[in-house]
This record gives sequence, structure tokens and C-alpha cells, in this order.
Amino acid sequence: MRIALIAHDKKKSQMIEFCKKNEQFLSEHILAATGQTGHLIMENTSLKVHCYKSGPLGGDQEIGAQVANNAIDLVIFFRDPLTAQPHEPDVSALLRLCDVYEKPLATNVSTATMIIR
Repeated sequence: MRIALIAHDKKKSQMIEFCKKNEQFLSEHILAATGQTGHLIMENTSLKVHCYKSGPLGGDQEIGAQVANNAIDLVIFFRDPLTAQPHEPDVSALLRLCDVYEKPLATNVSTATMIIR
């Protein structure tokens, strides 16, 4: 399975902990992430992650294109719903593409955990 991992700044620590707890499962799949998130995951785990640009610089759009081209099977996107994001239209477009192409989308730890189990 091809899994995209994305986390807003205030959720990056949650993403790292999620990846540590689920490292065995994630190591069996192809991983992609937005820039900083992917680098942090690789620094804190033994996982290999293909890194796109950071979200505000187009990484969300790059992953959205991969969803549209059937190159991503699951998106795990730990969003910060309490902080305005300057690239909110890109975030909304990615979420919409997951719905259009019927790709599973987890926006919090509980949902991500349920999906991978």
C-alpha cells in the first residue's frame, strides 16, 4: 500500500509518535510525506519516506496529484483544526480529492489507528 503522511506544525509530534508506535506496519508499505513531516519521521524512526515539498510550498498539492493519479492508497493527515492555515485552499483540495477518488483519509490518531488495524 502507498501511504501519504502529512501533519500540520502543531500535530507533527503526534505524527512522530504514531509512526513510532506503528513502525512495523508502516515499514511494510511505501511511504510519502510533505517535506518537514517526512524528514522528522525519518529522523525519529528507521522508516524511509519519499518527501515532497512542505505543505505551504505545494506539498499538499503534490500529494493531491498522486491521489488523483492513483499513486496513493491512504492519506493520514493530522490536521490542526484550531489554527488557521495560510494554505487552507490546498488542504481543502486534498481532502476533496480523497473523497472524489474514494481514498481512505484519517485526520486524527484515532481514525488512523482504526484504519491500519
